[in-house]
Amino acid sequence: MFRVTVDGERRPARPGQTVAAVLLAAGRVSWRTTRGGRPRGVFCGIGVCHDCLVVVNGLPDVRACRREVEDGDDIRTQNGAELPSAEADRG
Repeated sequence: MFRVTVDGERRPARPGQTVAAVLLAAGRVSWRTTRGGRPRGVFCGIGVCHDCLVVVNGLPDVRACRREVEDGDDIRTQNGAELPSAEADRG
């Protein structure tokens, strides 16, 4: 069993689960907002629409439906367009 952090809250995750699956299991149906402030979550579920974007370990624009979780991942809601953090640049 993995442990990940979602917007500062610890959540369990299983190896092989996508970020979107972990978020949905936690009851989250929206985890990104558009520049206009509209909520978004999974739409197509196959990585084509890019509606499910999140920030993972400081890297923005990660497709939650395509990215498998890793133990210790820090997942954050993405608000509009975000730039990568300094930590992501070093990794």
